[in-house]
Amino acid sequence: MNETALKQTLKAGSIVFGSSAILLLIAPSVFLSLLSLSQNGQNAWSMRMLGITVFALSGNMAVHALQSNTKALKSVSWVMCVSASALGVCTLCIPVHLTLFCVVYALVGFSFSFSYAFNLLVAKRTPAKQ
Repeated sequence: MNETALKQTLKAGSIVFGSSAILLLIAPSVFLSLLSLSQNGQNAWSMRMLGITVFALSGNMAVHALQSNTKALKSVSWVMCVSASALGVCTLCIPVHLTLFCVVYALVGFSFSFSYAFNLLVAKRTPAKQ
């Protein structure tokens, strides 16, 4: 496990997720347009609710990157590995014509997932500190 790389991935993820959250909160119609989803009040409300959740996730990632012990860092990295991959899959499964943005957004999720998995499983195989 490469703790430094995991912390850097969490920090980068916090920035990316935080930026997405802010956009979701202040301009949900932009996200809806980029995803080729209909722009109505219900979808805008859903995007804002998602933005609040993603904002909380972003803060959680930043806190763990700055303050976690090895055991907690490993746990949160596994959660984010699965979550980032699921984000990619869900983005590709949007029930509309996939846009370039959808594909790029999915690739961002898969890239983060790969980074977590690689740094948890492959990089610097060292025993975890307690």
